[in-house]
Amino acid sequence: MQRREFITLLGASTFAWPLAARAQQATGVRRVAFLHPYPENDAEVLARVIAFREGLESLGWTENRNIRIEHRYSGGDLGRIRAYATELVHSAPGLIVGSGTPIAAALKEATSTIPIVFNLVNDPVGQGFVASLSRPGGNITGFTFIDFPLIGKWLEMIKEIAPGVRHIALMFNPDTTPFYPAFLHELEAANKSLAVELSASPVHNEAEVEAAITALAREPGGGLIAAPDAFINNHRRAIMTLTEQHRLPAIYGFRQFAREGALISYGPDSGDIVRRSAGYVDRILKGERPADLPVQAPTKYELVINLKTAKALGIDVPLHLQQIADEVIE
Repeated sequence: MQRREFITLLGASTFAWPLAARAQQATGVRRVAFLHPYPENDAEVLARVIAFREGLESLGWTENRNIRIEHRYSGGDLGRIRAYATELVHSAPGLIVGSGTPIAAALKEATSTIPIVFNLVNDPVGQGFVASLSRPGGNITGFTFIDFPLIGKWLEMIKEIAPGVRHIALMFNPDTTPFYPAFLHELEAANKSLAVELSASPVHNEAEVEAAITALAREPGGGLIAAPDAFINNHRRAIMTLTEQHRLPAIYGFRQFAREGALISYGPDSGDIVRRSAGYVDRILKGERPADLPVQAPTKYELVINLKTAKALGIDVPLHLQQIADEVIE
């Protein structure tokens, strides 16, 4: 490539976003992109789309009147995530929203100028997305998902709902859960008073999921903690089917799992987080800088217990757990 051609391309890339942003303001319709970690027809992502739209509408933004939202659904595929991130950046929207840690990483790599609002991201400081929670710096801010003390609660809950559990495995995909060492650290800290055997169970595909669950079930007293990441959620049907076949108690981070047949779920309200992220979209579109908007933590948590599944597993759920649950499925 000739030097003059390179400079021309560089200049076009550098100035494309400001020009596009001014064009959007001139027409009165702001364009926002939203990159999701699940397929388009997934129940969890459909709920998030509705929550995001409701959040915007409460702030005066109406689709196809003063805002246009372009959704991309990656299905959790890392290659597709990176491709969509590049595509969206080149299309120069006024702002990009991204759900989940792998998507936040891809968007941060793709642009340092277009504002990014992430949601449902774990350890944004440790992952290098922001300089600090209070002063993010740069073009990216948003809303976290898992507070690390919650991880110890998963261990306590699975032990409480199934006292016979003696060996608990944390299942995760290292590619989509790069923060898993912190999860293991929190589990080990919480285990000091419980004295169960802990193990890590990294998986990359459904064959490895089946092998891991089968191995865990060979010895009596096994239990599973499924890390809240895009891979686990996208393969939740296979994971839940295998744990049920092997009669393994398992706990998950998303309400959707328990509603679809898992024993128990406990974690932040994902819909509420996505709805709240619309507030930062509103503030940035009105002129505030992502660098000045502090990263926010979850404020609502949900405990869901599926008594039908508990009965199938031969588990008698303690009454006090049922009483404090946000939802009990019978």
